[in-house]
Order: sequence, then structure tokens, then C-alpha cells
Amino acid sequence: MKVQSSVLVHLGYGKYVRSDQVTAVVPIESERGPGRRTFVHVEGQTNPLVASRAEDSIVRDLVQEPREVTQSRQQQEILQDLLVDLANINATVRRINRDEGGLDLDRLERRIRQILE
Repeated sequence: MKVQSSVLVHLGYGKYVRSDQVTAVVPIESERGPGRRTFVHVEGQTNPLVASRAEDSIVRDLVQEPREVTQSRQQQEILQDLLVDLANINATVRRINRDEGGLDLDRLERRIRQILE
């Protein structure tokens, strides 16, 4: 498990903390109820925050990458695969695609390289 740095974790009811500042997540044993599910200890604070979310869901958010990061990584991998495939297309096929189909593979390849840089 790896805590993601500089990612906000939702504690419920509009409370958020940076994931890399959480030092402990403790379920509330007594007086637990709506809005009082988990104590979240945060670096630099003496008293824990009271979270309305269960400890397992908070921990899951702490150690998993945000969906946007995962999607971005997948999109980059797809673009890299596409570059490899584009490199295998010969000049004649590129010309036919550009002239007959309106698809400029050279321009597409340049744009993908710019995005990946």
C-alpha cells in the first residue's frame, strides 16, 4: 500500500484532508452514529477529526490512486501504443490516407509526441 501525496481525501460533510498528512484512522467505538464514524488523526493537530465515513472507505481512498490519475496513465499508454503502430505505416499508405481519406498520419504522430512530452 502506498499513500498518494497531495491528494485530498473526503471525510464526509465537506471535510477533506491531504492524504499524506493522515497519521491514523481509528473507528469510533462509543457514541458512534450518523456523522460520527471514524477518528482521523492528522499531522500537526493534537485532536483527531471526526469523519462521517467508515474507516475502511477512508483507508481505501488513502492508498488508491484517484480515478483521474489511473485514467490518465491508461490514456498515455494507449497513445504510446498508437505511436508504435503509426511508426510501422509506410510512406505510401500514409500518402493514400492523407490524400484519399483526409487523415494526415504524420500530423497525428507529431501531435501525440507533443502530448506525451
